[in-house]
Amino acid sequence: MNHDKLITIGLGYPGTSVKTPFEPDLQVLYVKEKMFALFGHTGENESVNLKTSPDEAWLQRETYPGAVLPGYHMNKRHWNTVVLNGEVPEAVVESMMKESYLLVVAGMTKKAQAELAGSLKRAFPELG
Repeated sequence: MNHDKLITIGLGYPGTSVKTPFEPDLQVLYVKEKMFALFGHTGENESVNLKTSPDEAWLQRETYPGAVLPGYHMNKRHWNTVVLNGEVPEAVVESMMKESYLLVVAGMTKKAQAELAGSLKRAFPELG
C-alpha cells in the first residue's frame, strides 16, 4: 500500500478531492471541505492520518503496535497515523480509510449529507 494507491481509492468516494493546504508535497483528501486522509511520512515510510472512533483508535493501535500510532499533529483520540510499511494488511488500511471518510461525512451538516446521499448509496450499497 502506498500514497498513490490510497489517493486513487479515496478519489473514488463521492465528493472527494485532493488539496495541498499545508505544503506543496503534503497531499490531503477532502470530502467537500472536510479532510479525511492526510498523507505524510513516518521515518522513512509513507504514512496516512485517518479519522476513527476513540474505541477503534485504541483497538487499532493495540492490534498493530508500531504501525498504527496516535495521529501525528491531530486529535489523538480521533485520529491515527497508519505507517504504510506492510504491517497493516492492505484490506485493513482500505477499511480504515473508508471508515474515516464515512465518519467525516456523518459529522457534516444535514445539507452537505443530503448533497452526497444518492452518490453515497451507489458507492456504499451496504449503507442502505
